[in-house]
Amino acid sequence: MPLDRPLSPNSKPCFGLTLGDPAGIGPEVAVRAALSEEVRDVCRPMLVGPLATVKMVAALIDKDIRVHRLVDGSYPPDEVHENEVYAHAVPLNGKVHTGEASAAGGRAAYSSLLWAIDKALGGQIDAIVTAPLNKASLRKAGVELPGHTEILAERCGVEPDDVAMMLYLPPGDPAVGANGLGVAHVTLHQSVATVADCLTTPAILAKILLLDEFLKNTGVAKPRLAVAALNPHGGEAGLFGTEEAEVIRPAVEDAGSAGVIAEGPLPVDTLFRRTLAGREFDGVVCMYHDQGHIPIKLVAFDRAVNVTLGLPIVRTSPSHGTAYDIAWTGHADARGMIAAALTADRLYRYSRVKQAG
Repeated sequence: MPLDRPLSPNSKPCFGLTLGDPAGIGPEVAVRAALSEEVRDVCRPMLVGPLATVKMVAALIDKDIRVHRLVDGSYPPDEVHENEVYAHAVPLNGKVHTGEASAAGGRAAYSSLLWAIDKALGGQIDAIVTAPLNKASLRKAGVELPGHTEILAERCGVEPDDVAMMLYLPPGDPAVGANGLGVAHVTLHQSVATVADCLTTPAILAKILLLDEFLKNTGVAKPRLAVAALNPHGGEAGLFGTEEAEVIRPAVEDAGSAGVIAEGPLPVDTLFRRTLAGREFDGVVCMYHDQGHIPIKLVAFDRAVNVTLGLPIVRTSPSHGTAYDIAWTGHADARGMIAAALTADRLYRYSRVKQAG
């Protein structure tokens, strides 16, 4: 969407990097990403979160890092010193202890996310890259929505069925083929026991269409999609379940009628071998969270990027969590956050081309 602030012809887009849960590794990976030359080459990173947390991370990483506070209406410059970062401050009300879920941490993470979403919706920033939050902290803070995807959908005014969580490996990643790989999920943060009851043909079809559209928008002319079965052996002709015949296959057929190249439901015990080793598919639609997360995190834990499909804004995130066990040790690996920022740049540029066309 067009920006409502004047930009010089050489200005880079401004990306909001939220700190996530302050008790986890989010603040460290966000600051490290903001300092990364790779990230600064493509955008002006703006950290979003408690200013004291940013300063503590800076001291943890390098005591010579200078933290500049931004107020509403001000943005990072195009060129900054290698040891400078810019941050929009969000209040931290209450105590946060390293590696522990807390109401204060949940409120700070939630407030940071809402601020970034609103600025992206308003065109003041061009994309948001979110460090991991903690769902228990959100609940302690009184936030009923379980995670980023659900919060993003609600704040953006998009129906839950019209968004999808996707783990993405871009073209050039060693684990995938020339078109990259997107793995979208029909259901998200819920118990496995409730998944079958939440699967509907329209919901599955919506995710197939979102994934197909995303891949086409990123330059894949004819995406090849696989749709996962829910039950072992694809239900084994009804012996292990009827969801494949009654719910999933009709969605695949409807997608085919809409011009989508989709195959399924396919047994998951061989699906990802066909996808990763055989390079047969450019995208996979999975029925639940771990069905898609486990294989992707196995082969590309530090490189996979979480992308929310169906939003009017660009949002990406690393695929890892808060890692409370190593938080605030100074050894958090920022490669996932950096990859998320670079993917946000890719998606931002695609969106600009689409708007211009």
